[in-house]
Amino acid sequence: MVTVTFPVSGMTCAACSARVQRALQREQGVDTAHVNLLLENATVEYDPTSTDPKRLLDAVRKTGYGAALPVDDQAAVTRKAAVSLVLAAAAMLIHWRAGLLAMALITMLWAGRDIYMRAWSAARHGSADMNTLIAIGTGAAFVYSLFGPDVYYEAVIVIFAFVLTGNAIEARAKARTTSALRALADLAPKTARILRGAEAIDVPIDEVRSGDTILVRPGERLPVDGEIVSGQTAIDESMMTGESIPVSKATGDRVIGGTLNGTVAIRYRASTLGADSVLARIIALVKSAQSSRAPMQRLADRVSAIFVPTVIGIALVTFIIWALVGPMTHALTAAVAVLIIACPCAMGLAVPAAMMVSTGRGAELGILIKGGEALQRAADVDTVVFDKTGTITAGQVTVTDITGLDATSLALAASLESVSEHPLAAAIVRHSAALNGAGLRLGVPTEFASHTGRGVTGIVDGHLVAVGNAAMMAEHVGHANVSTGQAQVSAGHAQVSAEYAPVESDDGAFARSAARYAAEGKTVVYVAIDGAMAGALAVADPVKPTAKDAVAELRGLGAEVVLLTGDTESTARAVARDVGIDRVIAGVLPEGKVRAIEAIQAEGRVVAMVGDGINDAPALARADVGVAMGTGTDVAADAADVVLMRGDPRAVAQAIRLARATMRVMKQNLFWAFVYNAIGIPIAASGLLNPMLASAAMAASSISVVSNSLRLRRVRVD
Repeated sequence: MVTVTFPVSGMTCAACSARVQRALQREQGVDTAHVNLLLENATVEYDPTSTDPKRLLDAVRKTGYGAALPVDDQAAVTRKAAVSLVLAAAAMLIHWRAGLLAMALITMLWAGRDIYMRAWSAARHGSADMNTLIAIGTGAAFVYSLFGPDVYYEAVIVIFAFVLTGNAIEARAKARTTSALRALADLAPKTARILRGAEAIDVPIDEVRSGDTILVRPGERLPVDGEIVSGQTAIDESMMTGESIPVSKATGDRVIGGTLNGTVAIRYRASTLGADSVLARIIALVKSAQSSRAPMQRLADRVSAIFVPTVIGIALVTFIIWALVGPMTHALTAAVAVLIIACPCAMGLAVPAAMMVSTGRGAELGILIKGGEALQRAADVDTVVFDKTGTITAGQVTVTDITGLDATSLALAASLESVSEHPLAAAIVRHSAALNGAGLRLGVPTEFASHTGRGVTGIVDGHLVAVGNAAMMAEHVGHANVSTGQAQVSAGHAQVSAEYAPVESDDGAFARSAARYAAEGKTVVYVAIDGAMAGALAVADPVKPTAKDAVAELRGLGAEVVLLTGDTESTARAVARDVGIDRVIAGVLPEGKVRAIEAIQAEGRVVAMVGDGINDAPALARADVGVAMGTGTDVAADAADVVLMRGDPRAVAQAIRLARATMRVMKQNLFWAFVYNAIGIPIAASGLLNPMLASAAMAASSISVVSNSLRLRRVRVD
C-alpha cells in the first residue's frame, strides 16, 4: 500500500468533505481515504497496482471539487469580503434601482462567483451543500428583484458580505489552528556548518550526509539528528518534549535536529536525516492526526449528508405556505431566510476544528496523538496500566545504597567489575567514577573469573577482590586464594589491612542491611577484599522522581492504576509501594501482558497501556489506548496511539486531560451547531427573520465554533 496526500479545493462544509471521501473510497484499489475540511486535503492509502494519483485526482474533480491548490487563499477571501462590505454599506444608503442592480451584479459575479460555481458543480453531480443554499437564496432574491415590484438587491449584497466576512475570519482562525505544526516545521535550520578537515563551511541542509561532523555554536539550533563527538552542553528540547529545563548532553549522547544548543560549542556526527529524522517524524505524525477523523465526526457527516436536501424542502414548503396566506414578497423573504440560516458550516467544523487545535496543543506539550479515534478513546480511559522499566523506573540500573565501603575499596570493586559485561557491573563502575571524580584510577584486574549466577573474582593491585551475592561471600570470605585455585595471594594479603577494614565488622549488620535492601526490591551485591567482608551495595533501577505524582494525578482523574511487569513479584511490589500503586501483575512475558490487558478489558474497563520497550509492543497494540514513552524503542512508538516525547509519566495524565477537554469542546460545538439550526430554521420559516440577519447569524455560528475550539490552545493540562 502507498499513501498520498493532496489538496482539495472548494470544500465548504461536512457534506462536501463526505462526498469527496465517498468518491475516493469507491475507487478501485483504495484501502482508506480521509478528507479533512480544515486542512483542505485528502489522504488516501491505495494499491499502486490498481490505481494511481492521477485517477484519484480525477475522482475528486468528478465530484465538482478541485484537486489542486485552493482557488481562494486567505488574502483573496479577505479582499472580497472587504469589497462586499463596502458595497453593502453603499446599498443601505442608495435607493436607485439601477445602481443597486449594478452593485448586486458585481457582488454576485466577482465576490460570490466561486459560491455559484461550487453550487453548480454539486448540482451537476446530484448533490447539494451550503453553497447550494446560498446560491438558491440569493439567486431567488435577485430574480424576484428583476421582475417583482420590490427589490432585494441590497439583501443579496449584504448576504454575500456577511458570508464572505465569516469565511475570512474563519480562514484566519483555521490558520491559527495549525500554528503549532508550522512552528515545528520552522525549527530546522536551512543550513548546517560542516567540518571539512580544519575548516567549517556552511552547506544547505539537503547536502548534509550521514557521518558528517557538524559544528554548532552556543545559541544555535541543531540542523539534523546525531551523536555528540566532543563538547558538553545543555540543550533546550522544549519544542520536542515539552520539558522546559535544558537537558545536559556530553560525548556519546544523542541529539535532535531543531533543538537549541546552550552556552558551549559542540561537534556532533550526523545520523538520521530527512524524513527519518525525529522532527520530520513528529511533523508527519501530527499531520496524520489532524487529517484523521474522530468517531464523533461520523455523526456530523451523516446528519450533514441529509441536512441540505431537507432544508431545501423546508424552504420550498415555507414559500408555498406563505404564498397562499400572504404577499409573495413575504413568502420569498421567509424562504430565502431559511436557506441562508441553515448553512451547515458550523456542523462541519465542529469536530475537525477541535481536533486540529488539540493535536497542535499536544505537539507543543510533547504529546503526539495519532488520530481522532485515539483521542476520543483516551478521553474515556478509566484504567492506566504501567510497565515498570523505563516508565515508572528510570530504565537504568544504579547503585542506590552503600554499607561499609569507602571510596578506595569501592574503586577496587569497580576495577574488577570494569572487565565484566553484567549490567550491575556497569552500575558499580559509574557510581565509583561519580564518587572519586577525576581522581579515579581503575586498576587492571588479573586472574579474573566470572562465576555464573554468583559474581566475579580477581586480583587488583595485589589484592584479592570478590564481588557477588551471598552465596559467593560464603565461599570466599575467610579464604585468601583466588576462586580458580590457580593463584595464591601472598601472606601479607591474607588478612584485611587497616586501610581496607570495613566500617561494620559485625556480619549481622551486613545481613540486616541486606534484608532491608531486599525488602525494598533492590539487588544486594557484597564486596570482599583479601578474604574479608568489606561492605555491600544495593543496586536497583530507581523510581522516577515524578512517578508518585503521576499515579496521584491519575487517581485524581478517577483512573485505576496497575503495574504490569516481567520483573519478580517482590521487586514489582516494592516499586508499586513506593509510588502508590495497589494492583500489581508481575512475572509475565509479552504474551502474558496481552492476556492481562484483555482480562482488565473483560471487566468493562477502558485501558491505556504505558510502555517503552519492544516487549511492550503487543500490549500497547492490544490496549484501548497504547501510550509509548518517546525515550523508548521505535517499535513501541509504532505500536502506540499516543507517544510521549519525554520520559515523564505525568504526561499520561496530561494526555488524558487534553483528550477530555477536547471531547467537551467537540460536544459543545455539535450541540450549539444543532441548537442553532433547531432554533434558527423555525424562526426563519415563521417569517420573523430577515435574510440579511440570517446570513449574519450563519457566519457568526461558524466563527463561534472555530473560536470555541481555539480555547484548547490555552487549556491547562498540568
